[in-house]
Amino acid sequence: MERSEEYIKNERKQEWRVELQKLTKAKDRMAVERVEMTEMAPEERIKSQRVEVNIGLTKKQAMLEATRCMDCVNPTCMEGCPVSINIPKFIKNIERGNILEAASVLKETSALPAVCGRVCPQEVQCEQKCFYVQKLNLPSVAIGHLERFAADFERESGVISVPELAESNGVKVAVIGSGPSGLSFAGDMAKSGYDVTVFEALHEIGGVLKYGIPEFRLPNAVVDVEIENLRRMGVKFITNYIVGQTASLDDLRAEGYKAFYVGSGAGLPRFMNIPGENSNGIMSSNEYLTRVNLMGADSEESDTPILRGKNVVVVGGGNTAMDSVRTAKRLGAERAIIVYRRSEEEMPARAEEVHHAKQEGIEFLTLTNPIEYIADEKSRVKQIKVQKMELGEPDASGRRRPIPMEGSEYTIDATVVVVAVGVSPNPLIPNSVEGLEVSKWGTIEVVKDKMQSSIPEVFAGGDIVRGGATVILAMGDGRKAAKNMNIYLQEKYLSNKVEH
Repeated sequence: MERSEEYIKNERKQEWRVELQKLTKAKDRMAVERVEMTEMAPEERIKSQRVEVNIGLTKKQAMLEATRCMDCVNPTCMEGCPVSINIPKFIKNIERGNILEAASVLKETSALPAVCGRVCPQEVQCEQKCFYVQKLNLPSVAIGHLERFAADFERESGVISVPELAESNGVKVAVIGSGPSGLSFAGDMAKSGYDVTVFEALHEIGGVLKYGIPEFRLPNAVVDVEIENLRRMGVKFITNYIVGQTASLDDLRAEGYKAFYVGSGAGLPRFMNIPGENSNGIMSSNEYLTRVNLMGADSEESDTPILRGKNVVVVGGGNTAMDSVRTAKRLGAERAIIVYRRSEEEMPARAEEVHHAKQEGIEFLTLTNPIEYIADEKSRVKQIKVQKMELGEPDASGRRRPIPMEGSEYTIDATVVVVAVGVSPNPLIPNSVEGLEVSKWGTIEVVKDKMQSSIPEVFAGGDIVRGGATVILAMGDGRKAAKNMNIYLQEKYLSNKVEH
């Protein structure tokens, strides 16, 4: 349900909003300091994989922070939101103390507000576009903290609203993969009256939200509530079902599915292909995090094994690398080290993740690249030969290219190595569907503004289209695909039923 500029402007003119605008002078709003979210003490939180680091805001803190929002005539913050949340409206509802209404505003456009409030990189999206940053060079309104607060408040109140749903049109739509992209798509299609079924290969719903992101950043219980909300909207979920293996797209067509959304993600690990990489004790971040997050290998009672070590080295500088190294610390590593080939400034990880990692005693070896793994007589890794790097000219990513420094090699001890240097798209759907155009990287080719593939009834988004990207960008793809699939299905199956 897209909201036009006119709608947003009219909302701003509502009586209660106008009253709030008059209530506090602009200079008084600007005088309020940005709220800091309370965090669990580092020495306490590293004892458990399942204790959340950020504690959240109190109602008093949230309402005060919400007064900082200027309720701008042209809310530039919304330009930075991939799922088009009506940011000023939800924040102004917090300011007046109507938190449940704020939560329902979030749900108008976002299927996963409590998730996004935790893992969305607001600092480079909506907050970056905030009036405070753009015009005043001051810290932005804490949009992410407020989003999390409103979603958590609703969940804890037990009064959980379901968004408005259109009347059922009886058209069956299949979603392949239950990650953020698939869930976002499913929510929008359910709102539009479609009969939506999500097929998930694993035994739990949530995709990367469950297997990839640790509970100290995103508790599974929070994800489960968001999924339950989709169930209440009529979305059906089938687990342990691999489309392309359990059944083909043709089998699903025979069952009456008229269109498909592929959100099967990028779970295929990448390695560096350096000598010794097949030694025992070296694994992908994907395997490492899945064992802990999804299979509970951090628990003494679990029958899923996990490698623990005194010296754990994680190769990479993204959020997945930070999640892995902080997990290693919680699994008892004496030294948990990040080895990254660029400098800290170029790290793609969120600043908050790096900050939390440093608080937890993680060591950072930047401008350093592994070139060989050295194993003991039992073929278990014991050391890594690394090489120092220096930064040259920017490459295609816009970051300065790392260049090896001759003669700078040395070794570091490592009993476990986790490789977090990116992922490739899951190949099953691209390889098993005839006529589907796929890039040389294995991603599904789509018309960018529609998310439609070379097969008209197949749409795709998230990491299967982008390669590894963020939760919120995947969700934005899901919304865009839902909007365009709705147009496609209306024209093909429903136009004669629709009253104009």
